[in-house]
Amino acid sequence: MAEIPWEPPVAGSDVEHLVGALERLRTTFRWKADGLGAEGLNTRIGKSSLTIGGLLKHLAANEDYLFTVKFRGEPMGEPWVGNGWRDDNDWELTSAVDDKPEELYALWDGAVQRSRASLAAAIADGGLDQPAHIAWPDGRHASLRRLVCDLIEEYGRHTGHADLLREAVDGRVGEDPPADWRPIGAQG
Repeated sequence: MAEIPWEPPVAGSDVEHLVGALERLRTTFRWKADGLGAEGLNTRIGKSSLTIGGLLKHLAANEDYLFTVKFRGEPMGEPWVGNGWRDDNDWELTSAVDDKPEELYALWDGAVQRSRASLAAAIADGGLDQPAHIAWPDGRHASLRRLVCDLIEEYGRHTGHADLLREAVDGRVGEDPPADWRPIGAQG
Protein backbone atom coordinates (compact mmCIF):
# COMPACT_ATOMS: atom_id res chain seq x y z
CA MET A 1 0.00 0.00 0.00
CA ALA A 2 1.43 3.38 -1.02
CA GLU A 3 2.16 5.94 1.69
CA ILE A 4 -0.15 8.95 1.75
CA PRO A 5 2.03 11.98 2.56
CA TRP A 6 -0.40 13.59 4.99
CA GLU A 7 -1.34 10.44 6.90
CA PRO A 8 0.14 10.34 10.44
CA PRO A 9 2.28 7.31 11.25
CA VAL A 10 0.59 4.19 12.55
CA ALA A 11 3.22 3.84 15.26
CA GLY A 12 5.65 6.74 15.60
CA SER A 13 7.21 9.05 18.12
CA ASP A 14 5.43 11.84 20.00
CA VAL A 15 6.82 14.38 17.52
CA GLU A 16 5.81 12.30 14.50
CA HIS A 17 2.26 11.89 15.79
CA LEU A 18 1.74 15.56 16.70
CA VAL A 19 3.25 16.88 13.48
CA GLY A 20 1.40 14.17 11.54
CA ALA A 21 -1.94 15.14 13.07
CA LEU A 22 -1.28 18.80 12.27
CA GLU A 23 -0.28 17.98 8.68
CA ARG A 24 -3.37 15.86 8.12
CA LEU A 25 -5.63 18.67 9.32
CA ARG A 26 -3.73 21.27 7.25
CA THR A 27 -4.08 19.06 4.17
CA THR A 28 -7.76 18.36 4.73
CA PHE A 29 -8.45 22.06 5.31
CA ARG A 30 -6.52 23.07 2.16
CA TRP A 31 -8.38 20.45 0.13
CA LYS A 32 -11.70 21.81 1.39
CA ALA A 33 -10.61 25.33 0.39
CA ASP A 34 -8.94 24.41 -2.90
CA GLY A 35 -9.88 25.54 -6.36
CA LEU A 36 -12.47 28.19 -5.53
CA GLY A 37 -12.97 31.61 -7.03
CA ALA A 38 -14.23 34.68 -5.19
CA GLU A 39 -17.85 33.52 -5.12
CA GLY A 40 -16.99 30.15 -3.57
CA LEU A 41 -14.54 31.66 -1.08
CA ASN A 42 -17.18 34.18 0.05
CA THR A 43 -20.12 31.74 0.36
CA ARG A 44 -21.90 31.87 3.73
CA ILE A 45 -24.41 29.54 5.34
CA GLY A 46 -27.44 30.99 7.08
CA LYS A 47 -26.66 33.82 9.48
CA SER A 48 -23.04 32.81 9.94
CA SER A 49 -20.41 35.27 8.73
CA LEU A 50 -17.81 32.52 8.22
CA THR A 51 -16.44 31.96 4.74
CA ILE A 52 -13.72 29.70 3.41
CA GLY A 53 -11.79 32.81 2.35
CA GLY A 54 -12.03 34.18 5.88
CA LEU A 55 -10.87 30.86 7.29
CA LEU A 56 -7.88 30.79 4.92
CA LYS A 57 -6.81 34.22 6.15
CA HIS A 58 -7.59 33.47 9.80
CA LEU A 59 -5.60 30.22 9.84
CA ALA A 60 -2.71 31.87 7.98
CA ALA A 61 -2.60 34.55 10.67
CA ASN A 62 -2.77 31.87 13.37
CA GLU A 63 0.16 29.99 11.83
CA ASP A 64 2.36 33.09 11.76
CA TYR A 65 1.16 34.43 15.12
CA LEU A 66 1.83 31.15 16.89
CA PHE A 67 5.42 30.74 15.73
CA THR A 68 6.37 34.43 15.59
CA VAL A 69 4.66 36.04 18.58
CA LYS A 70 3.79 33.19 20.94
CA PHE A 71 6.84 30.99 20.38
CA ARG A 72 9.66 33.46 19.60
CA GLY A 73 8.24 36.65 21.14
CA GLU A 74 8.73 38.69 17.98
CA PRO A 75 6.21 41.12 16.46
CA MET A 76 4.19 40.14 13.42
CA GLY A 77 5.98 41.11 10.25
CA GLU A 78 5.26 40.70 6.58
CA PRO A 79 2.99 39.89 4.96
CA TRP A 80 0.79 40.97 7.87
CA VAL A 81 2.13 44.48 8.46
CA GLY A 82 1.66 45.31 4.77
CA ASN A 83 -1.91 44.00 4.58
CA GLY A 84 -3.26 45.87 7.61
CA TRP A 85 -3.15 43.02 10.13
CA ARG A 86 -4.74 43.73 13.47
CA ASP A 87 -4.50 41.51 16.52
CA ASP A 88 -8.25 40.89 16.28
CA ASN A 89 -9.65 37.47 15.28
CA ASP A 90 -12.62 38.99 13.49
CA TRP A 91 -10.44 41.12 11.20
CA GLU A 92 -9.03 38.15 9.30
CA LEU A 93 -12.47 36.61 8.94
CA THR A 94 -14.20 39.77 7.72
CA SER A 95 -11.47 41.44 5.65
CA ALA A 96 -10.91 38.40 3.40
CA VAL A 97 -13.84 39.43 1.23
CA ASP A 98 -11.64 42.29 -0.04
CA ASP A 99 -8.80 39.94 -1.02
CA LYS A 100 -8.39 38.22 -4.38
CA PRO A 101 -8.60 34.43 -4.29
CA GLU A 102 -4.97 34.03 -5.40
CA GLU A 103 -3.90 36.36 -2.56
CA LEU A 104 -5.75 34.27 0.03
CA TYR A 105 -4.27 31.00 -1.21
CA ALA A 106 -0.77 32.51 -1.32
CA LEU A 107 -1.21 33.95 2.17
CA TRP A 108 -2.17 30.57 3.64
CA ASP A 109 0.38 28.58 1.62
CA GLY A 110 3.16 30.99 2.61
CA ALA A 111 2.22 30.97 6.31
CA VAL A 112 2.16 27.18 6.40
CA GLN A 113 5.53 26.99 4.64
CA ARG A 114 7.03 29.39 7.22
CA SER A 115 5.44 27.46 10.09
CA ARG A 116 6.73 24.12 8.85
CA ALA A 117 10.25 25.55 8.69
CA SER A 118 9.93 27.16 12.15
CA LEU A 119 8.56 24.00 13.73
CA ALA A 120 11.22 21.75 12.17
CA ALA A 121 13.99 24.10 13.33
CA ALA A 122 12.52 24.35 16.83
CA ILE A 123 12.17 20.57 17.15
CA ALA A 124 15.78 20.13 15.99
CA ASP A 125 16.91 22.80 18.46
CA GLY A 126 15.28 21.58 21.66
CA GLY A 127 12.21 19.49 20.97
CA LEU A 128 8.61 19.90 22.03
CA ASP A 129 9.35 20.49 25.71
CA GLN A 130 11.19 23.77 25.22
CA PRO A 131 9.45 26.83 26.63
CA ALA A 132 7.75 29.30 24.38
CA HIS A 133 7.93 33.04 24.86
CA ILE A 134 4.25 33.32 25.85
CA ALA A 135 3.62 33.12 29.58
CA TRP A 136 0.51 32.77 31.71
CA PRO A 137 -0.28 35.45 34.31
CA ASP A 138 1.43 33.34 36.99
CA GLY A 139 4.68 33.32 34.98
CA ARG A 140 4.52 29.76 33.62
CA HIS A 141 5.59 29.49 29.99
CA ALA A 142 3.78 27.29 27.52
CA SER A 143 5.82 24.58 25.88
CA LEU A 144 6.19 24.17 22.13
CA ARG A 145 4.12 20.97 22.57
CA ARG A 146 1.23 23.05 24.00
CA LEU A 147 1.41 25.48 21.07
CA VAL A 148 1.34 22.64 18.52
CA CYS A 149 -1.66 21.12 20.32
CA ASP A 150 -3.38 24.52 20.26
CA LEU A 151 -2.81 24.76 16.50
CA ILE A 152 -4.20 21.24 16.02
CA GLU A 153 -7.30 22.29 17.96
CA GLU A 154 -7.65 25.46 15.84
CA TYR A 155 -7.47 23.42 12.64
CA GLY A 156 -9.88 20.80 13.95
CA ARG A 157 -12.51 23.44 14.66
CA HIS A 158 -12.09 25.32 11.40
CA THR A 159 -11.71 22.27 9.17
CA GLY A 160 -15.18 21.30 10.34
CA HIS A 161 -16.44 24.74 9.37
CA ALA A 162 -14.75 24.45 5.97
CA ASP A 163 -16.34 21.03 5.50
CA LEU A 164 -19.84 22.51 5.80
CA LEU A 165 -19.03 25.57 3.72
CA ARG A 166 -17.48 23.57 0.89
CA GLU A 167 -20.44 21.22 0.74
CA ALA A 168 -22.69 24.28 0.39
CA VAL A 169 -20.52 25.65 -2.45
CA ASP A 170 -20.31 22.62 -4.72
CA GLY A 171 -21.11 19.46 -2.79
CA ARG A 172 -17.50 18.42 -2.09
CA VAL A 173 -17.54 16.07 0.89
CA GLY A 174 -15.16 13.59 2.46
CA GLU A 175 -12.66 13.31 5.24
CA ASP A 176 -9.49 13.16 3.17
CA PRO A 177 -8.48 14.30 -0.30
CA PRO A 178 -7.76 11.67 -2.93
CA ALA A 179 -4.27 10.16 -2.50
CA ASP A 180 -2.97 11.92 -5.63
CA TRP A 181 -4.42 15.37 -4.77
CA ARG A 182 -2.15 18.42 -4.91
CA PRO A 183 -3.28 22.03 -4.19
CA ILE A 184 -4.20 24.09 -7.22
CA GLY A 185 -5.35 27.41 -5.73
CA ALA A 186 -7.94 29.72 -7.22
CA GLN A 187 -10.25 28.90 -10.10
CA GLY A 188 -12.54 31.09 -12.12
